Amino acid sequence: MSILYAALLGLVQGVAEFLPISSSGHLALLENILGGTGLMELDGSAFFNILLHLATLVAVVIAYWPDIVDMVYEVGDMAGDLVHRRSLSARGKPTRRLIYMILLATVPLFVIVPFNDAIEKLNAIPWFIGAALILTGTLLYISDRLPRGKKTEKTMTWLDAVIIGLAQGLATMPGLSRSGTTIAAGMGRGLKRSFAVRFSFLMSLVSVSGAVVLEVMNVVQEGINAAMLPAYAVGMLVAGFTGYLSIRLLQRIVRKGRFGGFAYYCWFVGVISIIVWFRLSA
Repeated sequence: MSILYAALLGLVQGVAEFLPISSSGHLALLENILGGTGLMELDGSAFFNILLHLATLVAVVIAYWPDIVDMVYEVGDMAGDLVHRRSLSARGKPTRRLIYMILLATVPLFVIVPFNDAIEKLNAIPWFIGAALILTGTLLYISDRLPRGKKTEKTMTWLDAVIIGLAQGLATMPGLSRSGTTIAAGMGRGLKRSFAVRFSFLMSLVSVSGAVVLEVMNVVQEGINAAMLPAYAVGMLVAGFTGYLSIRLLQRIVRKGRFGGFAYYCWFVGVISIIVWFRLSA
């Protein structure tokens, strides 16, 4: 893997991870076009995949640092309540309630774990990725036209969290944007637009961290190609920097605009992917 190729993958990861256009779908399409193979099949790139996700996690931490600090303090308070046998109720404690909602929304991912291998194979099927991108665009288009919700961590329900979590589970399939699908689900459940984005990104800290841990176990068995470390470092820097900019851009769009542009983009890439696949396989 060259430094230029690593930087290109980092750019795609950083932009597509947070903008609602599916990083997994774009990476899979890019690698099918350039290398004819999936990310996990390239020499040493399982480790690179982990590093890219770590870089984007750092971007989320920086962008939502005040929220994360509040949650860390709240976890400390919860530990104190547990030790002193006090109630762990979230009543009157919005940050604690937010933590509970994020954890609840993460539960559906455990149902997906047994199907990871089957989902991974979808990366090599461009027409499926194209169809999933079209679905992502449709979800964004519909959610953008729903009445604006008002729910926040203070008023969202357990059912809201479960449905958003189910959306996140479905978005493990390449082409279905994790951020786009979960934000659309949140808006569909009446969440305030800005909070739907915030909840989606904070939820990603748990889900992506869990995925990284699972991948680390595989990498330990496969080993690390030390010769690729300079390329990996460049890819990480590009992914982290562009990821942070993408988060800020999406926050701005949510405050002042619509997701329509992303919907049209997903439709365009999805249709082109399907057309190219059928022409190449004919």
